[in-house]
Amino acid sequence: MERSRVAPREHGRLLLAATKSFRKHWQLYLIVIPPALFFLIFKYYPMLNAILAFKDYNVTKGIWGSPWVGFKHFQLFFDNPIFWTLIKNTLLISGYLLIVGFPIPILLALALNEIRNGKFKRFVQLVSFAPYFISTVVMVSIIMLFLAPRLGFVNVAMNYFGLGSINFLGEPGMFRSIYVWSDIWQTAGYSAVIFLAALAGVDPSLYEAAKVDGASRFQKIRHIDLPGIMPTITIVFILNVGSVMSLGFEKIYLLQNPLNKINSEVIATYVYQIGLLNANYSFATAVGLFNSVINLILLVGVNMVAKRLSNTSIW
Repeated sequence: MERSRVAPREHGRLLLAATKSFRKHWQLYLIVIPPALFFLIFKYYPMLNAILAFKDYNVTKGIWGSPWVGFKHFQLFFDNPIFWTLIKNTLLISGYLLIVGFPIPILLALALNEIRNGKFKRFVQLVSFAPYFISTVVMVSIIMLFLAPRLGFVNVAMNYFGLGSINFLGEPGMFRSIYVWSDIWQTAGYSAVIFLAALAGVDPSLYEAAKVDGASRFQKIRHIDLPGIMPTITIVFILNVGSVMSLGFEKIYLLQNPLNKINSEVIATYVYQIGLLNANYSFATAVGLFNSVINLILLVGVNMVAKRLSNTSIW
């Protein structure tokens, strides 16, 4: 009896506190409402369609009227002969991109932070930042023009030095490097902005103290810059690992051809072929859901490890 009386009182206090908070900060609540609605309508509501993964979708019956089939489509995907090839290709390209592509924006930001010539610094920032605004189609066109077997710039240069021509996009072993390094060229400048912002927040008195102690530039980077931006590095790394199974579909699909398909077929391109071209929506949804669950597990796992090791985490 006593417990049942306390609960309504506590509930009433919380409601009163929430009402007071809303009246006091109603402007802030109004600002929060549009993004909250955006996420509810365009991010969370579409998640209901993931139910297709557990049904045999029938167009005439609709999503909710189609029959339940349990984990049938997941089992079909796991038993598919191409399953391990898709996992291997996805992980190898993502891992390559993470290992090589993650440190480069950090190094670029540290280098830009050390440049004292303002005009040169802005020029380097512009040159490294501009490729980010090139569309994927244009980017792939540039890659194809540069690497064309007969008239491509790279092969022309190689022929000039007597090295012969190479069909780069026809060599399966070169696909991962072409994808990763072109991606680094396009996004390194944009990604470096985050670390430059973090560097701007480092306490200037630390640099003054290091200057008095006679520290070199390398020592300043090692003992002031890197520790100062380490929380930002950790957060960006966690987010990158959390999307390791979500490679950019458009670029891989456009660079893909029958010669390099053995190394370029990843989960995203497979879902497109199965889901849209073959109209097997339930199977494609199951594959996409499996991909998202793996990403979630990686995100939570890395977040926990980072929290334990560095006390920095997303939540």
